Amino acid sequence: MHDDRRITEQRLDRFVRERILPAIYGRAIPLQLSSWDAPGEPVPAAEALRQVFAPQEPGAAWGKAWSTKWLRLQGEVPQDWGMTESTTVEIIVDLGFNSDVPGFQCEGTAWRSDGSIIKAISPRNYHVPLKLLGGGHSVDFYVEAAANPDVAQGWSFAPTPLGDKATSGDEPRYKFGRIAIAELNETVWELNQDIWTLSGLMHELPMEMPRRHEILRALERMLDVMDPDDVAGTAAAGRAELVEVLSRPAYASAHELLATGHAHIDSAWLWPVRETIRKCARTFSNVVALMDEDPDFVFSCSSAQQMAWMKEFFPELFVRIREKVKAGQFVPVGGMWVESDTNMPGGEAMARQFVEGKSFFLNEFDIECQEAWLPDSFGYSGAIPQIVKEAGSRWFLTQKISWNKVNRMPHHTFAWEGIDGTRLFTHFPPVDTYNAELHGRELAHAERNYRDHGRGTMSLVPFGYGDGGGGPTREMVAAAHRTADLEGSPKVRMGTAKDFFVKAEAEYTKLPVWVGEMYLEMHRGTYTSQAKTKLGNRRSEHLLREAELWCATAAVRLGSAYTYPADELKRLWQLVLLQQFHDILPGSSIAWVHQDAERNYDAIARDLEGIINHAAQALVGEGNHHFLLNAAPHPRNGVPALGAAPASTPQSGVTVDELEDGYVLDNGIIRAVLNQDGLLTSLVDHASGRDAIAPGHAGNLLELFRDTPNEWDAWDIEEFYRRNVTALTQADAVDVERSAVAAVVVVKRKVGASTITQRLTLDAGAASLGISTTVDWQEREKMLKIAFPLDVRADRSASETQFGHVFRPTHTNTSWEAAKFEICAHRWIHVAEPGYGVAVSNSSSYGHDVTRAVRADGGTTTTVRTSLLRSARFPDPEADRGEHTLELSIRPGAAIADAVEEGYRTNLKPRFITGGRAVEPLLAVSNPAIVVEAVKLAEDGSGDVIVRLYESLGERSTGTLSANFECSSAMATDLLERPTEAPGVVVEEGPVVKMVLRPFQLVTLRLIR
Repeated sequence: MHDDRRITEQRLDRFVRERILPAIYGRAIPLQLSSWDAPGEPVPAAEALRQVFAPQEPGAAWGKAWSTKWLRLQGEVPQDWGMTESTTVEIIVDLGFNSDVPGFQCEGTAWRSDGSIIKAISPRNYHVPLKLLGGGHSVDFYVEAAANPDVAQGWSFAPTPLGDKATSGDEPRYKFGRIAIAELNETVWELNQDIWTLSGLMHELPMEMPRRHEILRALERMLDVMDPDDVAGTAAAGRAELVEVLSRPAYASAHELLATGHAHIDSAWLWPVRETIRKCARTFSNVVALMDEDPDFVFSCSSAQQMAWMKEFFPELFVRIREKVKAGQFVPVGGMWVESDTNMPGGEAMARQFVEGKSFFLNEFDIECQEAWLPDSFGYSGAIPQIVKEAGSRWFLTQKISWNKVNRMPHHTFAWEGIDGTRLFTHFPPVDTYNAELHGRELAHAERNYRDHGRGTMSLVPFGYGDGGGGPTREMVAAAHRTADLEGSPKVRMGTAKDFFVKAEAEYTKLPVWVGEMYLEMHRGTYTSQAKTKLGNRRSEHLLREAELWCATAAVRLGSAYTYPADELKRLWQLVLLQQFHDILPGSSIAWVHQDAERNYDAIARDLEGIINHAAQALVGEGNHHFLLNAAPHPRNGVPALGAAPASTPQSGVTVDELEDGYVLDNGIIRAVLNQDGLLTSLVDHASGRDAIAPGHAGNLLELFRDTPNEWDAWDIEEFYRRNVTALTQADAVDVERSAVAAVVVVKRKVGASTITQRLTLDAGAASLGISTTVDWQEREKMLKIAFPLDVRADRSASETQFGHVFRPTHTNTSWEAAKFEICAHRWIHVAEPGYGVAVSNSSSYGHDVTRAVRADGGTTTTVRTSLLRSARFPDPEADRGEHTLELSIRPGAAIADAVEEGYRTNLKPRFITGGRAVEPLLAVSNPAIVVEAVKLAEDGSGDVIVRLYESLGERSTGTLSANFECSSAMATDLLERPTEAPGVVVEEGPVVKMVLRPFQLVTLRLIR
């Protein structure tokens, strides 16, 4: 047979483009338009509908960036329209869409005149069925049109002013397209779905398979029987030619795909939070309307924050959502407040994501999510399995690891083992997208790509346009029905994530195991971008710790004289959790988002400082004694952990010797030598007598790197950045400040248009040297790091993560290790050889790198660098410009326990108060390896005290917790404060809690008053 395949395929493509698509809507008449422009920020529908609407010219340009135009659409439907079985009437609204990029552009919401939402108007979902308008032949409704600009600009990563409302310009960005009443020919629409499904499948089948050619010839017969001049009249005949190939069942061994509706809506990114709220309303109204049409359709929705927005701002829609939740179609998943970053949030914050998220879904919908749902976060901390299990969940889903640039994950379904040994059933959908359309290409890729064939038979596919694209469409649902049992295709079944996990867990019992973090081999720059957002997060986490501790202490010690501010603390926690969304905290959003974040952090700090001061003053009472409030989990300056008392005075001060070429600072514990340019040439702890700085090298070395990634500027750091570096070895000025309790060397430098002032401080009684770096940062596409070349032969580094730490090799033996050229650490990073280590702590930085080199003398130099600042130009061209203060400490002769203590010391600054009485801690822990992370009152309002603690050293640790207040008993709970079993935890009389904890074990205790 002659091969005319390409001829037929080209014929099909053109016939669909020129004949079928135009025939989906037959007759159409334009609508009468009028409009009103919101003068500034968006307004509620009730307010907009009261305005005076002026005549609106069809086809006109409209919408400066971030503006909102309200349209009123009016008209009459001809009496004979939609009267046949195959036709219905719809209103089509084209706001000037670019159909290539659903989301990332203008969007609309259709409203009834009574202020209820109809559905969204999106680039690939721009129809409004007449029946949704309330019946009859009169058309009269409103469209709220949002002129969101296309910040992405085709993903060119070019700097753009569009991400800041102040610089985005006044010119109209869109032009109205067709806005009309139209008659939908359902037979033609169904034919188009038949062709789309079959053509997509055909192109994925091998040429040697008969099935491919059978589909081609069926499509050819369809083309032959149809009249191009009468598509509507011959569509039924065309469909008849496809019935046989569409009805052939799938192979018995075909891969099964559980398809769940989804709309990945970033809670802020290339738009501000205020726009996300509207994006959610648009998408969820679409989803609810689609559920009314198809009872088989199921939608998975994560992020309790987004549901809370619906409850607050769109209560009528929230009621409809609640009804669909009860029907089992609208399914909350994930159990987190937002889909947060998991690398940078602290342990307690990560726990609270689940506490707040799961509690909201339980309270509002009586549903407990069993899966953690994080398709798009930028890598996954090794602490997550334990946190998920402690929250009462069973499963984990992610997608982002498919973005790895170098190494491919070896499994799609596996047991993920966390740093403490907890294992979590995990799935990584092989479709490699969380915005699937259920196209044949995607389905075939999922089946081919699945790495667990022979052991597992199924995977999950999230389908729907995200980020304002409108979510799933009726076309996607049609594709799911057609591929439910179709020869040559995987078997597609719509359902919930729980449906998938229950079945997959039952069939795949002997799982392979992945141990430790799931490191994303992209987006490493997010550990550093937008330093003020990072600082705000870290500061907020520690202020919340202090606030809860002192408020709980005051509530217990003072009884009815003090009221625990539970509602206010919850509000502030939820605001902090929102900022930890995976495009806010990572610094990968537009300027507007980070400006909002900084304002939020300022407000959080102001409110928490007020709460802390009120509780602390109530605790110490009136008087003129000076007390140190020690919120740290370790004693400090003679004050017990979690208590307040007069601070002890260091027994010796600090000496400063001026040398010809520098300074020597010594407090009897450590000795630091700085040269005439403020570089740290020696750092000795007197206990070991060993110098931490490698011979011939200097620490406190600021290094400026070229930072021009190939793409994803704010997100990425490429390994080649290391090849272009300028060491800032010369100082403009070096001065010394002396006091009875500290010595400070002040170093000033200039690089490019930026100025840098460092204060190197040695306090009396301190085991570490503090380094505060203030930068007026004016660079572009540069990265600033601070380096410490250490005389330590370390084959691995330890980085703090949630409730523990993770080890990473310092060598690059394999591609997996080489890919980790930038790593995340929380408050500290530690390198060691047997018997000796050095800790570097920080107050707001997350990005680090550790390299090693063998010197000519045979010794090994292990260099620890902390990333301080970047200056990416997309999506915020002014990112990080301005003044920053970044604080570090370096502690020689440090064990892991010292690193843990130093991390808290750097982040919980001394807080002094004047009053009349000391404050006894509510509790005491006998072993400093067991760290108290949070002390608070119970969520249920009972007044019980909740204590969250963990084993911090990565070893088996034994200790007791004793309550220093009247309580009747204690029990172990999960994160949601429900009773649970905690291995190694035994409650005795007193109550005294005896603990034998495994490495990094997390425990929550309820002390019952």
